[in-house]
Amino acid sequence: MKLNEIRDNAGARHRRMRIGRGIGSGKGKTGGRGQKGQKSRSGVAIKGFEGGQMPLHMRLPKRGFNNPFGKDYAEVNIGMIQKLVDAGKLETSAVIDHEVLKAAGLARGGKNGVRLLGKGELTAALTFKVAGASKGAIAAVEKAGGKVEVTVPAKADKAADAE
Repeated sequence: MKLNEIRDNAGARHRRMRIGRGIGSGKGKTGGRGQKGQKSRSGVAIKGFEGGQMPLHMRLPKRGFNNPFGKDYAEVNIGMIQKLVDAGKLETSAVIDHEVLKAAGLARGGKNGVRLLGKGELTAALTFKVAGASKGAIAAVEKAGGKVEVTVPAKADKAADAE
């Protein structure tokens, strides 16, 4: 076999059908569109239309809502941090922030920073600099002899605003 002898298999390529080229072609006159009606005209796209029946996307129930003002925090439990400290992947002397947790593989995503949650036990005295922390997490860190610095201000109580 030579390069100049290479051919497609028989029937592998089809010429496109030239429609609307006379009655003898079998695709003349109406061009395979049937007669009359919306679909026989040009420029028609009926996406999701089911002939007057309620379309599927309207029959299905709608749930939830996307808060445009919602914050995206990477949530990290103190128990997971303790596991990394025990494994020697986190230094206890350094300040633990978003970059350190991301490098350790704990904080995924979190465009607005890290939020510390209180699930698990913490025995190492660590210093945290995070965007948010739950009351339980702060209590657990301080009990272990650590410190939590929250960079994002907490929401003011609605009762305090009313006064």
